[in-house]
Amino acid sequence: MHFEKEKELKEAPLGYWEKESYMIIIPKEATRTLLDGIVDRVAQIEGVEIKEKTALTEQEVGRMKINYENEDFEIGYYPSSFSLPNFYLDDPNYYFSKGEKEEFKNAKASLTLFMKFNKDAKKSYHLQLKLAVAMVPNLIGVMDESAEKLLPKAWVEMTAKSKILPGSKDLYTVHAVTAENGEVWLHTHGLCRCDLTELEVLNSNKENYNSHYELITTFASYLIDKKIEFEGSAYIGALLNGQPIVVTYLPWTEGLSEYKEITLGGIEDRQDGHNSRTSIIFLYKNGEDEKKKKRSKISIFNDFWNNNPLFFISNEETARMKELAMERFSFVKEAFNNKENKIIIKIGLPVDNESQFEHIWFELLAFEGDRFKARLTQEPYDVENMHEGDIGWYTVQDVTDWTIYTPSFPVTPGTAYLLMK
Repeated sequence: MHFEKEKELKEAPLGYWEKESYMIIIPKEATRTLLDGIVDRVAQIEGVEIKEKTALTEQEVGRMKINYENEDFEIGYYPSSFSLPNFYLDDPNYYFSKGEKEEFKNAKASLTLFMKFNKDAKKSYHLQLKLAVAMVPNLIGVMDESAEKLLPKAWVEMTAKSKILPGSKDLYTVHAVTAENGEVWLHTHGLCRCDLTELEVLNSNKENYNSHYELITTFASYLIDKKIEFEGSAYIGALLNGQPIVVTYLPWTEGLSEYKEITLGGIEDRQDGHNSRTSIIFLYKNGEDEKKKKRSKISIFNDFWNNNPLFFISNEETARMKELAMERFSFVKEAFNNKENKIIIKIGLPVDNESQFEHIWFELLAFEGDRFKARLTQEPYDVENMHEGDIGWYTVQDVTDWTIYTPSFPVTPGTAYLLMK
């Protein structure tokens, strides 16, 4: 009997949107005046110096070599027609009003801005948002083509203006594709422009995909924050039974052989995409497996994923979140004047006999000048002489996070743009 040799899988070349970061800026009105003033507006961005420039013509894209905070970047831009794919408006991570949706649907013109990210992907992304706002000051939003997501005007402008870098999760998107049998395929978009591999979780299911989503986002953010070559494995969390979550990955051309019977993410789903630099996540069950590089499918922990696994946040991200909460604390003060809102504030409490902090939630009760009164909402683990229900006075320097519960939706420092609408 003759057996046909299994076909060797090959990684496709990166697409243009993977080699560089592509953003499509949608103006309210596309005019010649808008295009003519681009270079002057870019030159006015704080910290930007234009070192070289090539004019935009009908035959050539406009180009600039700029220096931003002691690093050189090369950018390109050109006008183009615009038609928004409908699925971009379904992103659950951003809110669009009915009026905004109509503006996007009716838009016919755009300005495409592309650039190569430097080693610090978050800094590069922040700069690209600053460029977008400067180039098109009357924008209605930005379509991040590399990450396949649509960004609202208020979010873009607030993030570009901020002194705080965007979070790692802002740089990519996780898409979930579901089959009729309940199988779920999770995969990222946007990591390749950060000089990383895209990530995938194969053969997930409706019971566990929320935990698998946290798994993939935690790992993706870990890779962005590290800014170093991946060393083969990462300890990114733990299950409630104490089992460590240690992840690794294989390029799809190698890892796919571990999944003989899957509905989604197979070779047939990779004819026109998901076939360049993308990798499948695997786990190590224990230290011995890690030493031997014996990888296991994520499904080995299916009985535990739903029990609220703990995923770690990097020190860099913890510090960034605190800075953002402090920078936007004025929204808390303003929201407190509306008695329909309920506000909780996370405060870092010094742990007894250690130079560490336990971050715990308080209910906001009152403001008095630069300080506020708040009630502890839960029992601390490692802070003696403080208990649930205790009331104290604190300042913005103590704040590490906050949430405003409005009658319509919750607002965090990262979604404060919702209060600008």
